[in-house]
Amino acid sequence: MAAFTSLIFIISFLFLLHFSPATGSHRNNHGNGSVIGALIDRNSREGKEAAVAMEIAMADINTQYGYTSQGLVLHVKNTRSSPLQAALQGRDLMNKHLGSMKAILGCSNRWEEVSMLTEISSEAKTPLVSLADSAPEWAMEKWPFLVQASPTQSSQMKALAAIIQSYQWRQVTVLYEDMASASNGALTSLSDALKQANVINSFLGLPPIDSSPFLAAQLQRLKTEQRRVFVVHASVPVAKGLFQIAKKMKMMEKGYVWIVTDLIANHLDSLDTSTISSMQGVLGIKNHFPEKGHLFKNFHSKFRARFINKHPEEHNYEPGYFAVQAYDFTVLVASSLRENSNLKGNSLLETISAANFDGLSGKIRFKERKLASDHTFQIVNVIGKSYRELGLWSEKSGFNNSSSKVKLGQIIWPGGTWHTPKGWAPITPANKPLRVGVPNLGPSFKEFVNVVHDQQTNQTTYTGFVIDVFKEMMGRLPYLTYEFHSFNGTYDDLVKQVPLKIFDAIAGDVAIMEKRLDDAAFTHPYSEEGLVMIVPVQTQLCNEPWLFIKPFTKTMWVLILAINIYNGFAIWLFERNHCTELTGSVVNQVGVLLWLTVTNAEKLRSNFSRMVMLVWLIVALILAQIYTASLTSMLTVQRLVPTIGNAEGLKKNNAVVGTTSGSFIGAYLEQHVGIPSKNVKSYGSEEEFVQAFEAKEISAAFLETPYAKVFLAKYCNSFVKAGPTYEVGGFGFVFPKGSSILEEANKALLNMTESGKLGELEKGMIGAEECVDVEKKDETSLGPRSFSVLFGLTGAISTISLTVFVVAGNYKETVVDLFRQWSLATRTRRIGNGEIPGNNRPLEMESQSPQVT
Repeated sequence: MAAFTSLIFIISFLFLLHFSPATGSHRNNHGNGSVIGALIDRNSREGKEAAVAMEIAMADINTQYGYTSQGLVLHVKNTRSSPLQAALQGRDLMNKHLGSMKAILGCSNRWEEVSMLTEISSEAKTPLVSLADSAPEWAMEKWPFLVQASPTQSSQMKALAAIIQSYQWRQVTVLYEDMASASNGALTSLSDALKQANVINSFLGLPPIDSSPFLAAQLQRLKTEQRRVFVVHASVPVAKGLFQIAKKMKMMEKGYVWIVTDLIANHLDSLDTSTISSMQGVLGIKNHFPEKGHLFKNFHSKFRARFINKHPEEHNYEPGYFAVQAYDFTVLVASSLRENSNLKGNSLLETISAANFDGLSGKIRFKERKLASDHTFQIVNVIGKSYRELGLWSEKSGFNNSSSKVKLGQIIWPGGTWHTPKGWAPITPANKPLRVGVPNLGPSFKEFVNVVHDQQTNQTTYTGFVIDVFKEMMGRLPYLTYEFHSFNGTYDDLVKQVPLKIFDAIAGDVAIMEKRLDDAAFTHPYSEEGLVMIVPVQTQLCNEPWLFIKPFTKTMWVLILAINIYNGFAIWLFERNHCTELTGSVVNQVGVLLWLTVTNAEKLRSNFSRMVMLVWLIVALILAQIYTASLTSMLTVQRLVPTIGNAEGLKKNNAVVGTTSGSFIGAYLEQHVGIPSKNVKSYGSEEEFVQAFEAKEISAAFLETPYAKVFLAKYCNSFVKAGPTYEVGGFGFVFPKGSSILEEANKALLNMTESGKLGELEKGMIGAEECVDVEKKDETSLGPRSFSVLFGLTGAISTISLTVFVVAGNYKETVVDLFRQWSLATRTRRIGNGEIPGNNRPLEMESQSPQVT
């Protein structure tokens, strides 16, 4: 429909350009003044408002500049809501006012009408100020004299997405009028905004003509689906028929959500009673303008007076957004020409594009010939015979300077309910739950998937880690319901059931593989990826050259040495005057005092020395006993090492390996690891693997990482991981290709990961497997913390003894004697080197000096 309509427009327009009078052959200038052309649909509400508003604007400009009849003239043409008629009227204006036509105002809110004028204005180099809802992204580049004077659709679509996101609706259906307007980027902007808000959307085109049977059929189909949030982006005539049919089909009742864009919401003031009654509870997004200030009050009074006089058939005489928008841009163009009547073409275009003032519709400022203001939208709720404002939204500030839905105020939803709809429908016979396939391959790893059928009750239960993860994920998608169905075939056969539409999804420990992606789509992995080799362990005694230092940590050894030196210094200081062995050189005395800290305790004469030595010997005895016990344990402990280091050892010995039943691992080992299929056996459970190892049937087992973690948790000391981890996909849930649920499922899994829920479920599964093997012996080295009390005791005794000794004054003589002996040793070394110490006395005199003892 859209392509056909566009083709008719193009053919008609080319016909018009070919047969209409040439630009230079039809000169019928009316006076020497400047002319502003305007094209509106006088049959529409927005056209009526725009015409009255432009008349007021021209009157205000003429009054302001003191003009009466000559100078600036406004010529308005009626498009009759026809793009072809808009082109004809635009061409007529240009031909009749050739040379005096300064600018054209395209006052229709439909781009289809305005677009027919773009070629005409570009050919005549006349600025075209478009008030249409939006223009394509490429329009500004193709038509250099086009000025986009209405807010871009992207801002409105962000407002719409913000509403949907604030109420946490996850899926919406967009109903749009299927016309050439679909190419103007509005739907693209809406799709991008919804995607940014993580909202799944689908689009349904509506015919631009009254087609009740088609609308009824489409709404009936939508009614059978679970989605209950609908966005309508269409003209008023189409919207009228849509809501009247929806009301008859009971789709305007409790549980439904309807949101309309400004194409409808801007007309709420002028809708008839019948249409308003069929839209009860609808949310709308209107273009907002500040209804305050002297300028607006003056315009408001003039507008009501003129509008009542010209259009008494209308029941509402208040100016809407179309009126203030038409007034602002008429004033903008007219004031530019009044200040300089010679402006035309590029000069006038630059003047208009450089505008920066506060108009009735808000801040007027352009960027690259597009309205660049931070536009504000009004969120309204249709109630009774009219509507009420819920709040404001702007791209800069969000909802009334807050992103909270509470700021919107209380809403009356369709059906008259105050309770916010969930956005999805409950189960109905026509809306069946998802059929979810679950693998049932017998014993297998029941920690992941366990299917048990009770013959007496004929009930099947589904448990395990995978089932828990799937339930948790689906709990975050409340608009979907499901039921499990077991499947007894292989995993590859199970995946093939999805494109055959036997199952709508698969909840199982299904590995993500390239070949399986040909049949279905997978979610992100919910388990660790990889394939590992598990082998039995063998014992091996420790045989390391530096094993003797391992009983204590490095810090512990340093602390023992420091305490030894500290106690030795204390004993030396106490015994200096009692022990003849503590004479001689400093090096000799240091050696003796270190020796005294570990032996010859019976030679000590000072009570201080005996006290320090007693405590230190007790500590040393304890340390020696603990060291001996720890070293003995390390020398006799049996270390667990793998029997085979990697897959190369398996291939060299032509060993047989085990894999899980029904998995892809056998084919993978043959293709990528080089283990022939004849050397691969399948087993269904952990117990079967253990029995196979004990019977020497297999030398290794290849398990996917999630299986391996559970297996090793249960048999922690009998088996160990060996070799590298092979890169294969983890486990994922399966959905049909192109499924709208897939994106939501991935988001739910990501939320589970970030919140820690997925890790919690995995930890609960692995933690439930208690290791039944013997406990490992602890080979951890001992540190200072284990002996802090002992070190503190010996250090405290030494410090207290030193303190008492110093306070008693016994240290003075000892210290003086120490320095004398150190000085003598220094002088003796110098004499031995041929030097003369003291006051340069001869060597002979120095040798006769008395010897210090």
